Amino acid sequence: MNVDGSFIVVTKQMKNLAYKAIVLICAAIAGCTEEPQSNASGQVNPPSDYTIAHQQALRENLPFDDQRDFDEQRRGFIAAPSYRRITDGSGKIVWDIGRYDFLLSGEDLDSIHPSLQRQATLNMNYGLYEVVPDKIYQIRGFDLSNMTLIRGDTGWIVFDVLLVKETAAAALEFANAELGERPVVAVIYSHSHADHFGGIRGVVDEADLRSGKVSVLAPRGFMENAIAENVYAGNAMTRRASYQYGHVIPVSPFGQVDSAIGKAIANGTIGLIAPTLVIGDDFEEHTIDGVRMVFQNTPGTEAPAEMNTWFPDLKVFWAAENITATIHNVYTLRGALVRDALLWSKGINEALYRFGVKADVMLASHNWPRWGNDRIQEVMRAQRDAYANLNNQVLHLANQGVTINEIHNEYRVPESLKSQWSVRQYHGSEFHNSRAVLNRYLGYWDGNPATLAPLSPHDSAPLYVEMMGGAAKILAKGGELFDNGEYRHAMEIVNKLVYAEPQNSAARFLLADIFEQLGYQYESASMRNSFLSAAQELRFGIPEDLGLETGGPDAVRAVTTSQWWDAVAIRVDSQKADGINFKLNFITPDNDERLVVEMSGGTLTNIVGYTAPDADATITINRADLIPVMMQQTTLARQIQAGKAQLSGNALVLAQFGSTLVEFDPLFEMMPGTR
Repeated sequence: MNVDGSFIVVTKQMKNLAYKAIVLICAAIAGCTEEPQSNASGQVNPPSDYTIAHQQALRENLPFDDQRDFDEQRRGFIAAPSYRRITDGSGKIVWDIGRYDFLLSGEDLDSIHPSLQRQATLNMNYGLYEVVPDKIYQIRGFDLSNMTLIRGDTGWIVFDVLLVKETAAAALEFANAELGERPVVAVIYSHSHADHFGGIRGVVDEADLRSGKVSVLAPRGFMENAIAENVYAGNAMTRRASYQYGHVIPVSPFGQVDSAIGKAIANGTIGLIAPTLVIGDDFEEHTIDGVRMVFQNTPGTEAPAEMNTWFPDLKVFWAAENITATIHNVYTLRGALVRDALLWSKGINEALYRFGVKADVMLASHNWPRWGNDRIQEVMRAQRDAYANLNNQVLHLANQGVTINEIHNEYRVPESLKSQWSVRQYHGSEFHNSRAVLNRYLGYWDGNPATLAPLSPHDSAPLYVEMMGGAAKILAKGGELFDNGEYRHAMEIVNKLVYAEPQNSAARFLLADIFEQLGYQYESASMRNSFLSAAQELRFGIPEDLGLETGGPDAVRAVTTSQWWDAVAIRVDSQKADGINFKLNFITPDNDERLVVEMSGGTLTNIVGYTAPDADATITINRADLIPVMMQQTTLARQIQAGKAQLSGNALVLAQFGSTLVEFDPLFEMMPGTR
């Protein structure tokens, strides 16, 4: 809508001309061939008249005159590599920022929320940047996150090492080529998410770590949380991440364009090396290679283990991922524990009053830095207020009876915050973040007994379809709502039909069309990617290979033996296990560890530090020989046969145990009828 409330009229001819122009721009700049293509499985569509009108209204009402982010994004640029792709040793493409060059055309793309297009364009910063003269540099656009280099007395202190070895090695090599080669003397992991530690083996030789030439610092709780967040629900989390980050959709104006905090996730080798020094206190000062730093632990904010850093001699504040150029996820769509928005706000406020009031530069592990104390305080206050408002206003509404199934339609971000680019909803969104806050305090139940133990969608949908008069009526009404631009209403009824009749291709394709237009309209990259991913799968099914990242051997080695048994216990089918009872002593001599693994009540449990004198069997295996089992390269039975493990007692226990285990399908169905 225009500012006076009138609708913008866009003719179909204008829409098609605009759409064709976008396709030509995409093809000319990036070599894309993402023009909508029709086949028996449905089609990818251009933005509708209603979507075009929606985007145009936003262009007229958002503060596009504020260009400070573009000035800051460009500031300090030194050089970009001649290449736009990074490959591994076999030639496989690990990273390709060139796929996104269509964003550099300067054209308004109606298939992208204008604010998200702005963010996606800003995230095209690629190369080496000077942040503080002769002292602090950043490599940006080599991965989802940034690599930050601090010049110490004898070498580089590296803050965050990207997601994979290949991009990290390329980033360091390029920096050394431009700035003069220096050894890495220290690495700081800002927090426990893989895009900040996974590239460690691209910048550090483990032999140098053992010899003391390199130190690795991390916040308290780092190792436990780097592993635990992804172990127990790892299969589901990885599958859901394919939606959040848009693995299943092509990079194009009609598909994946950004990930809010960077372009995308690199597809290479993830590593993990344990820190040599853990920052344990709330505030802790260290001097590393001549550089004085004050670390601020901020657990339970953006990550369970995270820390900011203040450089008192440089007046520089490192905000980790607690303050980036977006409002973050309080609930991340890939799935994770709900974060504490109030605690997050308080962590920012503490940093503001302790460091921000003195800072001349603020930089972070994503996006671009900010310079000047007024600007830094402006951004820090806006971010502080945004998380506090989310927490407080959701509870304000909840205390008036607004439920979890209503809160996302009732909570409103204050206009004073919406007008600031630094707190727009690119990663998180007011929709899923508001529901997360209410869930954190009150749980998933809305107080109506009808929703306390509801039917599953597959069971309830046929009743809805029957009562609505059948598929033909729903399709007709859904099509009418779609044609009128009432996409959320259309989604409500057509989604029921898809669950009731998963093989009804007309219903699936109509729902895909609905999801597609909603995806084009959402500002949050996470929501855009999720809606467009669902549309893709409804049309074409689940691809054989999503290119999903895995933890790799370093992550597996970091899993404790007890955590591994906990993860195995999740694979136990209780119906198969009920009635099977045993105690198993599990001993790993090379690290002197003992566990009792017990099956009872259809449930597998373990306890560390004990052996059971009445155990039915005992397995003895070195932890080094257990690692291949943990990586699913072999089995305990094969290790026993190979003489790498010993089994004493009742050998049937292992067979009984094996009969209860289920292999998880990493490509399980997210939308009905896609398998």
